[in-house]
Amino acid sequence: MIASVRGAVRHVGLDRVVVEVGGVGMLLHTTPATASALHLGQEALLATTLVVREDSLTLYAFGSDDERDIFEQVQTVSGVGPRIALAMLSVLAPDRLRAAVTSSDLATLTKVPGIGKKGAERIVLELRDKLGMPSGAAAGATAAPASPTAAWRDQVAEALVGLGYSAKQAEDAVSRAAEAAPAGADVSAMLRAALRELGR
Repeated sequence: MIASVRGAVRHVGLDRVVVEVGGVGMLLHTTPATASALHLGQEALLATTLVVREDSLTLYAFGSDDERDIFEQVQTVSGVGPRIALAMLSVLAPDRLRAAVTSSDLATLTKVPGIGKKGAERIVLELRDKLGMPSGAAAGATAAPASPTAAWRDQVAEALVGLGYSAKQAEDAVSRAAEAAPAGADVSAMLRAALRELGR
């Protein structure tokens, strides 16, 4: 298993980054919060996990060991694969996810695209005693402040489309979230706000 990657950041996308390690550019799938905390040319150290499939080897990267461990743990639930596990961490910070599971908050869990009521019930049943209690402090990397330009709006809208919403739904949710956004809100916070709007 590749447990971590350290190297210069060569590309930053919404949900993937490229980190150069020993002259090789490694494509890492990640959450918008982790990606937004990285900057081109700077060195990054990311916790990683390698998912092996018959036709692919995919590296997933996280801002903390805690995020990576949760990513791996939620995949022990029947019906939850890497795509849904990453969506869970894109929508919910680790402690918010722990709180939702320990309190059986199905409404919060079903805000994650791909998780319905039955799936949320299964997650609660199978993970309640495995994720631990929320610490009360946000885990993971701190996202970089979002620019108050169209750039972050495009990033958030792109993330929503990637999670399965239509372009119109995404644009409407981003517009509503932007109106209520506090000054200095980061990309991750805006994504969560837009998802809350879609859940209304």
